[in-house]
Amino acid sequence: MKSRRSFIQKLGAGIAIPGLVSFSSPTQINSKSINHSLQGDEFWNDIRKQFPLNDSRIYLNNGTFGPSPLAVLDALQSSFVETNTSGEYGHIEPEREKLAEFVGIKTSEISLTHNTTEGINIMCWGLPLKAGDEVIITLHEHVGNALPWLNRAKLHGIVLKPFEPKATQAENLDLIKSLVTPKTKVIAIPHITCTTGLVFPIKEISAFARSKGIFSAIDGAHGAGTFDLNLKDLGCDLYASSYHKWVLGPNGTGFLYVREEVLDQVQAYQVGAYSDLGWDLYQSPPEFKGYVPTAHRFDYGSQSLPMMKGAVAAADFHGEIGKGKIETRIRELNQYLFEGLSEMNSQLDILSSSEPESRISMVTFKAKNMGYQEAAGLISKEGFRIRQVPESKLDAIRISTHIYNSKTEIDSFLEATKKVLG
Repeated sequence: MKSRRSFIQKLGAGIAIPGLVSFSSPTQINSKSINHSLQGDEFWNDIRKQFPLNDSRIYLNNGTFGPSPLAVLDALQSSFVETNTSGEYGHIEPEREKLAEFVGIKTSEISLTHNTTEGINIMCWGLPLKAGDEVIITLHEHVGNALPWLNRAKLHGIVLKPFEPKATQAENLDLIKSLVTPKTKVIAIPHITCTTGLVFPIKEISAFARSKGIFSAIDGAHGAGTFDLNLKDLGCDLYASSYHKWVLGPNGTGFLYVREEVLDQVQAYQVGAYSDLGWDLYQSPPEFKGYVPTAHRFDYGSQSLPMMKGAVAAADFHGEIGKGKIETRIRELNQYLFEGLSEMNSQLDILSSSEPESRISMVTFKAKNMGYQEAAGLISKEGFRIRQVPESKLDAIRISTHIYNSKTEIDSFLEATKKVLG
């Protein structure tokens, strides 16, 4: 035991062990507690020190991937070392409980997945649909929400009804209501679109859907970690998300929320260890006693304890700062960026909604005097990581900011964009 502790301490200190690469290279992991005595930009500048992002460029693409703070890397390293030195890979029930609490649901309602797309596939294929049943989606879907529904339409004959989103929450609620027919069975839309960062009024949409006996199945890739999210209060039936974007957790971690009242209406097709109530191949015929009475039936087989500990560390990081405080900061930076880009209306068109309630973390724009790929390339060369948006035929540029960003960085981006667009 003493030698193992010494081994772990050496790894944590970044000391090279023969035959093993230290996790702490090139940046030694040295997380620290949040200093709540600081205020305003001083507080957020201190938070920035928790991230190992280098300063060679300004990272403005959290909508694709959220770099983890040091606390998450520390949890990953410690658990990977402990698991591989002890040979005990552990169980994830304590982690599941904490991750359920993070989004305001029961432990029995959360399935731990690898990404948002996996959760979307579970709900897409599991919902009781037949040929001719209608599913409402948007024309602004990420491939992870579009392809599962397109695939089921191809194979099972369900009918997709895509719509072009409007600019405001009231308009989008009214539009969705107008699309519903007696054949509508599912509203399968994003909480926040990946294209323009449009926020849908999911609470109101979910309440309407339930009143009509329609499932609400939400792509929440950009919802967890941006909002002070409480899924029970949001009221949807199903919600798929990941921890590697706005929650700032490890790649390969995600979750699916299945409201307990609809659990038995969502068929499990991929099952394995921990999905069942028991089985016996020695019976004649062989016996399968059924599914566990929780959403755990969907996350079959072994899970990675280190990855789940990393996800919990990310959730704890949000909790230590304050989920409400994080949402406020994200909105503040988003509004600051939006206003800065609005002053450049002779050079670009903003495609994101001007309604503050319909934005939270992303702004998308299109240059007037050059193609989006050329503009994005030139801006990137100025020292910024941004995202091109060919989806939905927008041919635009998306900027997504998180708590490690600052108004100073946004100012630098605005100046570079002015320079590039002339």
